[in-house]
Amino acid sequence: MRKKFFIYGFLLFLIVAATYYYTERGFLLVIILPILLVVGVYNAIQTKHAILRNFPVLGYFRYLFEMIAPEIQQYFIERSTDGKPFSRNQRSLVYQRAKNIDSSTPFGTQLNLNHDSYEGIKHSIFPAKVNEELPRVLVGGKDCKQPYLASLFNVSAMSFGSLSENAVRAINIGAKKGNFYQNTGEGGLTEFHLAGGGDITWQIGTGYFGCRDDDGNFSPEKFSEKANLPNVKMIEIKLSQGAKPGHGGVLPAAKNTEQIAKIRGVKPHTMILSPPGHHAFSDGKGLIHFIAQLRKLSNGKPIGFKLCIGNTNEFEALCHEMIAEDIYPDFITVDGAEGGTGAAPLEFADGVGMPFEPALIFVNKTLIALNIRDKIRIIGSGKIISGYSILHAVALGADMCNSARGFMFSLGCIQALRCHNNECPTGVATQNKMLMKGLVVTDKSDRVYHFHKNTLHAANELLAAAGKTSFADVGPNIFMRGDEFTHLSDIYFPDILTNVRKH
Repeated sequence: MRKKFFIYGFLLFLIVAATYYYTERGFLLVIILPILLVVGVYNAIQTKHAILRNFPVLGYFRYLFEMIAPEIQQYFIERSTDGKPFSRNQRSLVYQRAKNIDSSTPFGTQLNLNHDSYEGIKHSIFPAKVNEELPRVLVGGKDCKQPYLASLFNVSAMSFGSLSENAVRAINIGAKKGNFYQNTGEGGLTEFHLAGGGDITWQIGTGYFGCRDDDGNFSPEKFSEKANLPNVKMIEIKLSQGAKPGHGGVLPAAKNTEQIAKIRGVKPHTMILSPPGHHAFSDGKGLIHFIAQLRKLSNGKPIGFKLCIGNTNEFEALCHEMIAEDIYPDFITVDGAEGGTGAAPLEFADGVGMPFEPALIFVNKTLIALNIRDKIRIIGSGKIISGYSILHAVALGADMCNSARGFMFSLGCIQALRCHNNECPTGVATQNKMLMKGLVVTDKSDRVYHFHKNTLHAANELLAAAGKTSFADVGPNIFMRGDEFTHLSDIYFPDILTNVRKH
């Protein structure tokens, strides 16, 4: 192809030059063609890109189509029930509820309900009255001096750095309006988290951003100063994250601005890689005593930890340490391996950690088996964006639910998959000032508020449809699975009919 490029390129140049010389037409071609020839010659002799070396000009189309492939997939190929991690229908539901407009769907479901993977709610023929009051959950164990009455549905951990300044501010203002909390993520507690007056769960990660000394170690003094701010209602120790368990947090260099570097105490314009594990403790007993230390430093605020389940024996051993030391976290956040992230190695995102549902079931059953379930609240975090997913998580053992990407959608995220390269087109997950301007805080904070309110109202409606009046009464028995109806004989002649009394 390179040989053909030189031959045809040279001949085309002669033809264009001759045409212009004799007819004075094709002036633009006379200018553009030499530029293309120079680019083509350079590509033909460079050694880094095989495609451009073999196809010196046409090869650029390959990179163009690769660059816009997500947009082509989303706008021209994807069906309403397609799309990963979230389908078009799921995203549309959030958009509609965030805009506070009708979110009903026409003409019936688009899903195949006659399938083993189907799950549905066993509704009651005598539904309960829908509760218009949004549900709340009290968090705080025996050693907690400042228990917190939290919303059932809150904002999961997302750092300033991963999110833009405008996104953080909009979420916090929306949280204030809706009376729910915003988790700071491991990037630290910043002025933008406090600007709107909303409730805060401050997450402490392995980098100890916002409470670290000059050597990067945990600083009790700096922690105490921020932990006792009135907006900070709870503190969460991050052990692992579902999207990359066993790997530290990642902030790409393109998003590590001077401002963020100053907040985190690191060098700007470099990739920030948090350590995989904590320096303040190295085992279960150390974690338990670290919880006690943070509780004391915060004057008794609820302290918990977040993890993605991996080695189940380690979690069981941790629970035994709690019992032995008589020190318990006020809450445990269970994150699923399908959780979201701004940036993660593909191997960790696809192949490490336990998915949300089995992890939640395991944690709940373990705490019950050890008779400590009543001492600890469980927060579920894993692709929760609807009233149905909230009810489902509660049925599997969660007391409360967190959502990250759901609230990103409410801000206008279009799942462009540009979170990691600082090119988020909606200004949600970028530090590019020009792109950030697209996110108007006053408008988006209202959408955050409405998404939260309308989603919880939908959960209340589903609860009533199941004949229940309290989320405390919800269990797995209110759900049915498609594999219960696998055999036609069970559908048309179920055993239960043989016991029906005949009159």
